Amino acid sequence: MIRPTPSWLPTAVLYEVYPQTFLDTNGDGIGDLPGVLAKLDYIQSLGCDGVWINPCFESPFGDAGYDVSDFRKVAARYGTNEDLLAIFREAKARGMRVCLDFVAGHTSTAHPWFQQSARAEKNRYTNWYVWTNSVWDQGDGTVRTINGYGDRDGNYATNFFYFQPALNYGYANPDPQKPWQLPTNHPDVLAMREEMKQTLRYWLDLGCDGFRVDMAGSLVKGDPGQVETMAFWSEVREMFDREYPEAVLMSEWSHPERAVGAGFHTDFLLPFLDPPGYTALLRKEKGRDLCPFTAGGHSFFDRMGKGNIREFLEPYLKHYGATREVGYISIPTGNHDVPRLAMNRTPREVEIAFAMLMTMPGVPVIYNGDEIGIRQRDGLVSKEGGYNRTGARTPMQWDDSPNCGFSSAPADRLYLPVDPEPDRPTVAAQETDSASLLNAVRRLVRLRKSSSALDADGLFDPVFAEEGEYPFVYQRTNGEHAFLIALNPADRAATARFPLAGRREIRHAAGDRLDPQISDCRVTLEMPGLSYAIYECLPA
Repeated sequence: MIRPTPSWLPTAVLYEVYPQTFLDTNGDGIGDLPGVLAKLDYIQSLGCDGVWINPCFESPFGDAGYDVSDFRKVAARYGTNEDLLAIFREAKARGMRVCLDFVAGHTSTAHPWFQQSARAEKNRYTNWYVWTNSVWDQGDGTVRTINGYGDRDGNYATNFFYFQPALNYGYANPDPQKPWQLPTNHPDVLAMREEMKQTLRYWLDLGCDGFRVDMAGSLVKGDPGQVETMAFWSEVREMFDREYPEAVLMSEWSHPERAVGAGFHTDFLLPFLDPPGYTALLRKEKGRDLCPFTAGGHSFFDRMGKGNIREFLEPYLKHYGATREVGYISIPTGNHDVPRLAMNRTPREVEIAFAMLMTMPGVPVIYNGDEIGIRQRDGLVSKEGGYNRTGARTPMQWDDSPNCGFSSAPADRLYLPVDPEPDRPTVAAQETDSASLLNAVRRLVRLRKSSSALDADGLFDPVFAEEGEYPFVYQRTNGEHAFLIALNPADRAATARFPLAGRREIRHAAGDRLDPQISDCRVTLEMPGLSYAIYECLPA
């Protein structure tokens, strides 16, 4: 079944804003929503026409806002609901879209729903969370449980940290011997699900343009193949198609075949789950990868040239083939949970990575600061549950004023410290340098938007992608429009030979001006180390 897609999505480039370290306008050391509003023009100058804001709702901030205590109220440290509505209005005035982060699978223990659910007496919220029948019952071994909370005689299931109790979307195959495992059609389960849908409607009616859903595959318990979880998201997609056809659903699932099959317009390819291709592409080296099950090695974008593009391509092509007719795969530059793209990479190496990320199918997403090469800060004390993720969450570096222009607060009051190095990258320094990473990113985004061959729907065809070899060359096409993208992130020369079916001329569009040789519709392309080139292919 072909489902409607928001008309703006195929050409969109999104920008992730981590609000607490983006821009502080009131001098308390924490970024805020007025800071996001103040930088909409900057975000638009990148070519980005959509903004995804990480959780900005009321929370105890044990997990940086992913422990929500009120889904419909902006946290005071960020501002007010009216501040968020102002962002919606001003973005729309610029032709931009704003998406929020929706934590669907759990809340904070401080949420009033959970506080009522933890009471001994039965009430409306008793079954809105997963609880065992006794404080001595540790569950079924498939969920983590916490005991000794409140007056209720039972243990609650948690999705992540101990203070993030799992909302009760039901069990796919409830065990009759464990009556606390409610079926997915239990009235209390359905009531909780409906309330979550109403939360989506609440923000959409106020002007929100969609959601990125945190841990989207974590909902229904005891759900082999996540079939029942997929069924719930299909219901949500039907609601979107019927009531909000221009709103987008994006998932943190990292299994595009399931996520897009469930109804998400796009799924983020990340290193946490399946497939592992994102890790092999960008973060396989020890110290870059946060996945405990990855042994380390070399990603393809490693100057040593010991990566293997096939480790990325094989799972990617499987999921691309399964989704390209119905949705998209988003390959982000990074996010608040993974090490910075610039970690152990020079600006040139980061630019080459951007050349790929801005020319792949799907919907690209830039994590704020990656466009200037903000570096990973290792050794920081964990902040709000960040642990080894904390070093990717440091403040945006706007200029060379105190605190890099992020905040007027004393340095010791900042949410996280800024990069102390004198050569730290800043927006201001790169704005005036035509050769800077920032301006290279702008050029790549402009190129993407110049042709339908390079947007989300353009076809993708690898033409040189050999096991353990460099470079990587692929073609993007849409009708008569076609582009070749050649990437050599290794610090050594490499040569590719491949066919150029039906096209006799290629014209340089971006990157290094190399000298491809064409004979009998075959191309020989010699590439120096650390180079990339993008060519427009002209028909015969």
